[in-house]
Amino acid sequence: MFNFMKKKTKDIETPEQQAARDSAVDKVLLGYEVGTISIATMVTGLDRDGDQLTLDLRLPKDSNPEAIQQELGQLLHPHGITTIHMNVRLPAPEKGSGSSLPKQMPKTINAMDSQSKPATNPDSHSSDNSNNAEPPITKAAPTQASLAAHPRIRHIIVVASGKGGVGKSTTTVNIALALQKLGNRVGVLDADIYGPSMPTMLGVADVKPQLENEQFVPVDAHGIAMLSIGSLLDGENTPVAWRGPKATGALMQLYNQTNWPQLDYLVIDMPPGTGDIQLTLAQRIPVTGAVVVTTPQHVALLDAQKGIEMFNKTNIPVLGVVENMALHTCSNCNHTEAIFGTGGGEKIAEQYQVPLLGQLPLASGIRAQVDKGVPSVLANDEFAIYYLSIATNIEANINKFAKPVDDKRIF
Repeated sequence: MFNFMKKKTKDIETPEQQAARDSAVDKVLLGYEVGTISIATMVTGLDRDGDQLTLDLRLPKDSNPEAIQQELGQLLHPHGITTIHMNVRLPAPEKGSGSSLPKQMPKTINAMDSQSKPATNPDSHSSDNSNNAEPPITKAAPTQASLAAHPRIRHIIVVASGKGGVGKSTTTVNIALALQKLGNRVGVLDADIYGPSMPTMLGVADVKPQLENEQFVPVDAHGIAMLSIGSLLDGENTPVAWRGPKATGALMQLYNQTNWPQLDYLVIDMPPGTGDIQLTLAQRIPVTGAVVVTTPQHVALLDAQKGIEMFNKTNIPVLGVVENMALHTCSNCNHTEAIFGTGGGEKIAEQYQVPLLGQLPLASGIRAQVDKGVPSVLANDEFAIYYLSIATNIEANINKFAKPVDDKRIF
């Protein structure tokens, strides 16, 4: 997990320093062997939170988890890891001689300080360790129904798409500005960790968020409280080359470790697809509803359907569909043409019985405005009316999906 926050502001690591430390941790894991097998092949999950490392492991039955934990602790301590948590699965003992496939049973070691015990030889594990395998610990993943609403945010809306290139981020920023124009207090969280674009689209690419009481203060972008991983990088061309756990960890830190003001809406710009970030958000952030952006093109509609199906399975209501790039009008002859096809948004909205929130034209003016950092709604150009209509349609039905707020919750 990428740890933005430290005890003191001066200790905050740059992405380059963090990448170097993570690379060193990876090298240690690749070089450490249990018997003659690299432990890296036994890792089923890895999560880093500052100076703590959590490993999910499938170990051979003759291994010694405690000794492995201590030795890894000594090897990783020079690279900033002071505590290792290990969730270990060991094979259950074989019963009789008829079975050649031992049943996998977990043994869990949690919250053990890597410096608390002397290291021992991994091969000196007592013979009865595998016989003490514990029964499986089953815990259901969090659901939307179990998540408490944020005490300062009335509604959280995610804007998503099944595939990239359909204008999702442009739609997100204009919907947020349109909701603000309707009199709401609005924030924007850029969850597109690998391709953050909100800072540029809102004209605040060079503004860094401040730290206050070890929390981020959102950037003020035309009255919108905005935070993005792009605001924390050294430059617009700095790549975010992170594995899934680190990217999802960054998302949760942006959400949890930010001093969000009182908001009527927090609009989250999602990355395209249905991957780790989407699933983490569905399990850990209380979402009021989702807006799915698509184009009329058949391929885009197929991917949009997958997005809607994912929201249905994670119990996130779909507020509606936005059909982008529906019609193009030639600037020379005023001929209007449906370049990407027609009726796609209406069809998918009817199929899933959700509203068609609006249809947007394919226009160079919309693109030009976000490139300048002054989106159409802010510029109040000829296209602003489309986004205001979408925002009005969202407001018309959103209250029935609202989550109860726990006013006694203290962060």
